[in-house]
Amino acid sequence: MNLLKKLTLGILALTISSALYAQKLTIFWAEWDPANQLQELAEMYTEETGVDVVVETTPWPDFQTKTFTEFAAKGSSFDMVVGDSQWVGAGVKGGHYVKLNDFFKEHKVAETMTAGTVAAYAEYPQGSKNYYAIPTEGDADGWAYRKDWFEDPKEMANFQKKYGYKLDVPETWAQLKDIAEFFHRPDEGRYGVTVYTGKGYDALTMGIENVIFAFGGSLGDYATYKVEGLVNSKETIAAVEYYKELYQFTPPDWGDTFFAEANQVFTQGKVAMSMNYFAFFPALTNKKVNPHVAGTGYFSNPKGPAGRFAALGGQGMSINSYISDSQKKLSYDFLAWFVKEENQRKWAEVGGFTCNKAVLESEAFLNATPFNAAFKETMFMVKDFWAIPEFADLLEPIQRNMHQYIVADQGTAKEGLDNVAREWKEILKKAGYTN
Repeated sequence: MNLLKKLTLGILALTISSALYAQKLTIFWAEWDPANQLQELAEMYTEETGVDVVVETTPWPDFQTKTFTEFAAKGSSFDMVVGDSQWVGAGVKGGHYVKLNDFFKEHKVAETMTAGTVAAYAEYPQGSKNYYAIPTEGDADGWAYRKDWFEDPKEMANFQKKYGYKLDVPETWAQLKDIAEFFHRPDEGRYGVTVYTGKGYDALTMGIENVIFAFGGSLGDYATYKVEGLVNSKETIAAVEYYKELYQFTPPDWGDTFFAEANQVFTQGKVAMSMNYFAFFPALTNKKVNPHVAGTGYFSNPKGPAGRFAALGGQGMSINSYISDSQKKLSYDFLAWFVKEENQRKWAEVGGFTCNKAVLESEAFLNATPFNAAFKETMFMVKDFWAIPEFADLLEPIQRNMHQYIVADQGTAKEGLDNVAREWKEILKKAGYTN
């Protein structure tokens, strides 16, 4: 081979190599630990393929606005977005998300991921078997508790004497209320429980949902868009009344709180049980953050008259419909790598909350953290809020009316829920879902 030919082949090989390594994917997400963990996982993908993957982040308060501003402009500054479950309707109806039905079939996504996360993160409309996201960061409400308080012999004896059964992780919501009442000792600076009460976004609603579903209540029929008689049913009313009773055993000034305050008061050693998203429990395993690490335990939601359920948080990863075909191809390739079981295991190992059933049920996962067993249980009993484009419009009335009843002590649960049903009917009718 002559020198000129060798040089030509060398330059060609270098060009191909450079082109390969010039390939880049951008994933947009909120600024929090799971995004950092996804970046860590993405670097493993880069090592295997040479494709550079960057997880670009923005603070949570700006995340939705920036995402949909880019969509409105039909922009391509990011290839994929890890969007909230409630965004699916808006993403689909706006034409912003690529339909992933063929991908789901080829990679058996609906069979390998938990049913609740497929329905909430990926499917729209519900029950249609049309998919637009890959379950990515599973999340839902669970509980941290002071295991050392529960196991104190004196506390156990006093509880047994007062309530007639053993002090232990609550099996029912009724037991959880008993325990909250028992440990609520304001004179000692100890309080029974923290629950969500925040007026902003979906805080209070997320907390109430756990109980509504367990009591057999409903936030409406997603197939018919019926809300009257469901959101204000006797079961939903009973659940909201119960939640207000729990609120009586919270710390002082607890009328507008969410996940940050829940972790803060728990690490201060002031509360027996704390409701929070599993995504925020890793901080409680850090001795520098939580001086009570050795005495901290975790459990999933107890059961109510209708069973065990948990309000779903978390996100799915969707492909931006406005990017080029070549970037879509790169996005598909990354998602195909991401959903493989071995890579879902890696996702869990770096701290991601996998939705893969086999990984969730593996001994390695269950023993990896003190809260993983409770997380696994929870991901098989999740339910979600409305995910239609009007979800924000629906969210405001329930946030407002429930806060007025539970925190401000105005009116009754029935009156508040009747208001919600009336306002929701108007919203759904205006949007064209009902006559």
